[in-house]
Amino acid sequence: MADKTLTINGQVVQAQEGQTLLQAAREAGFPIPTLCHLEGLSDPGSCRVCMVEQTGSSRLLPACTTRVSDHLVIETNSKRVREERRKVVELLFAERNHVCAVCVACGHCELQDLAIEVGMDHVRFDYDHPDCKIDLSHHLYGIDHNRCVLCTRCVRACDEVEGAHTWDVAGWGKETRVVTDHGQPWGNSETCTSCGKCVQACPTAAIFIKGMTVAESRKHPAEIGFLVKSREHLHCQD
Repeated sequence: MADKTLTINGQVVQAQEGQTLLQAAREAGFPIPTLCHLEGLSDPGSCRVCMVEQTGSSRLLPACTTRVSDHLVIETNSKRVREERRKVVELLFAERNHVCAVCVACGHCELQDLAIEVGMDHVRFDYDHPDCKIDLSHHLYGIDHNRCVLCTRCVRACDEVEGAHTWDVAGWGKETRVVTDHGQPWGNSETCTSCGKCVQACPTAAIFIKGMTVAESRKHPAEIGFLVKSREHLHCQD
């Protein structure tokens, strides 16, 4: 594929056609924070944490879904970008009920890490305090909608990797939830294989292994990407 030449943070970068700005920036040594992005899965561009600034444009671009193009000039860490990222993270905390001190993923949570990275020491928005339920009907796992950030990584891991299509998104606005089998209790699901891929894909403690205590839950989301690459390698050998 033909190379594309663009400028990232003042540095001229060569990237392959079809690559995203996220891929090109990371390969060039410029880290960009993400939340809904997970290697091995498709990118919905929904969380807006990876937004970057394009010179000459009034709007910010989601790095995970924007393809590289010639003569593109972007900044990945400008003042405007940093302010927008912090606002996004603050809104994520305000929209649900995240109480880190009593969370099983405290110290091992991507949302918590993001808050530290963007310098969030308080939330400037009113908390919604929604009435979110906890579903413990599955014999191995549970889902706490208070911790969910609607990144849909669980939905995509279940659809694209496991192929079970158990998870989906339902509702509108503040009532949006991830659901199993069109709203059935997880324990009643006829499609769930109990593979645990949704657990590993989840960046917070929204989906967790039952029996975990505070700060005990450690996830391995990179396993999703490893599994996808391994399958691709085996397919190439066939």
